[in-house]
Amino acid sequence: MKKQFLSLMVAAAFAATMTACNSTKTESASQDSAMMDSTAMMDSASTMTSEGVEVGGAMMVPSKNIVENAVGSSDHTTLVAAVQAAGLAETLSGTGPFTVFAPTNAAFAKVPKATLDNLMKPEMKADLTKVLTYHVVPGALMAADLKDGQELTTVQGQKLKVTVKDGKVWVGGATVTIPDVVSSNGVTHVIDGVLMPN
Repeated sequence: MKKQFLSLMVAAAFAATMTACNSTKTESASQDSAMMDSTAMMDSASTMTSEGVEVGGAMMVPSKNIVENAVGSSDHTTLVAAVQAAGLAETLSGTGPFTVFAPTNAAFAKVPKATLDNLMKPEMKADLTKVLTYHVVPGALMAADLKDGQELTTVQGQKLKVTVKDGKVWVGGATVTIPDVVSSNGVTHVIDGVLMPN
């Protein structure tokens, strides 16, 4: 399952990079603001240290790529399985940089089981890839780079709207619960919902 999730995330990142070559750069906020926003968004299940961020019982470290880090998280086994099923693991393990909005297992549990089971079928690989690449944005965007009202062009091609209020960040309606998980080829933000493109 974990391997499949990673494959899906990698493919999504690759598609985002290919379709969003002309995306505009985002403005960066001050480091002080970034630290405050990141701290406010972190939940009790995560621990940030100078070496990395703990997610799903595993330390996510900058020396590993996005997929290598995701495979270690017990909270992202469904995502890893999906990435692998979509054949995106290799892409998301590539140079990047990518920004990945990573739904937890609990987020996937909110999706009707029949819908999720259908997406995981081999014949639905193209649809699964669209969903996963909708969670990937080209470039490495930290929480401080995300501005209220901003629209991010995903690898899938459609846009995600960012909402920032009271120190919390929402992307496409999903809450960022653990921000700024830095990997060697980008940044992951853990989210509490699965984003569905139109």
